[in-house]
Amino acid sequence: MVDLRVLAEDDWKLWRELRLAALAEAPYAFGSTLAGWQDAVEEQWRQRLRIPGARDLVAFLGDQPVGMASGVPTGDGAVEVISVWVSPAGRGRGVGDALLDGIVRWAAESGASAVRLSVKADNAAATKLYERAGFVHVGPNPADPDEVLMERA
Repeated sequence: MVDLRVLAEDDWKLWRELRLAALAEAPYAFGSTLAGWQDAVEEQWRQRLRIPGARDLVAFLGDQPVGMASGVPTGDGAVEVISVWVSPAGRGRGVGDALLDGIVRWAAESGASAVRLSVKADNAAATKLYERAGFVHVGPNPADPDEVLMERA
């Protein structure tokens, strides 16, 4: 069974552990790099968890953290999903589905009109996860030609 935990600023060490693992294991999936974060000081990690209005989730299988995701308000009434990652130990066990469901439910409870995300065009596994969660393609990402935009109303 997948358990989700909402993080607070004081959970920065757990967030750091997972984020560095994600950047090392799947560098192709993120706009950030391991080199850009591996020497980050505590305040940078805490600041990441202080994004106004954001929801940061960590998924656990038992007491092992196996995934992470964040949702951030976009300012136009929607929520953007960022930083989604599931560890190899959590893949195929419903972790990604649970994380997305957690962000989508929180967005709906917050009154968001839509949930959006961008994904690398060649990241077939992530695209399949997002489609399974009800996201549809809305076009290329004008900010990054290697990404496509997806949305769920």
